Amino acid sequence: MKVNNQPYRTIWSHDPSTVYIIDQRQLPHRFVIETLTTLDDVAHAIKEMLVRGAGLIGVTASFGMVLATHALTRESLPHATFMQRLARAGDLLKATRPTAVNLEYAVNRQLHALAHVEDAQAKLACAFELAQQMADEDAEMCRAIGQHGVSLIRAISERKQGETVNILTHCNAG
Repeated sequence: MKVNNQPYRTIWSHDPSTVYIIDQRQLPHRFVIETLTTLDDVAHAIKEMLVRGAGLIGVTASFGMVLATHALTRESLPHATFMQRLARAGDLLKATRPTAVNLEYAVNRQLHALAHVEDAQAKLACAFELAQQMADEDAEMCRAIGQHGVSLIRAISERKQGETVNILTHCNAG
């Protein structure tokens, strides 16, 4: 979306230590960007609905795993211990919305991707790359939903002869 002619995504990051989100609770009246730097920040954002929509919740969880990985790289941990701690971080995220399928999927996808990466810095690079990839995948899904929906909305508008078309969206509207 564009705000003051500036393009934004609902979530983005330039490095593995910081994630930015648009606080969905404030829209459409205010445009507020929140900065997330810890696993607890991400858990709060998911639980308190700063992020909304199945895809965005999943991507946020994926970036939460990046922040957890970032924190763990500061410790000198054996691979097994590192992965146990990361799994606990994933459990904390999953508990924020126990029925959120995309959230669980994102956490599990991160854990699976990192399971065979031994070096901590390589883990961090892998987790960050995967979170970015998941954000791109979600943005593409939203674009495709919008592309599909526009023809449906046009057809309804034609039937209504240009009168207002009311649209109620749930979870993810593209």
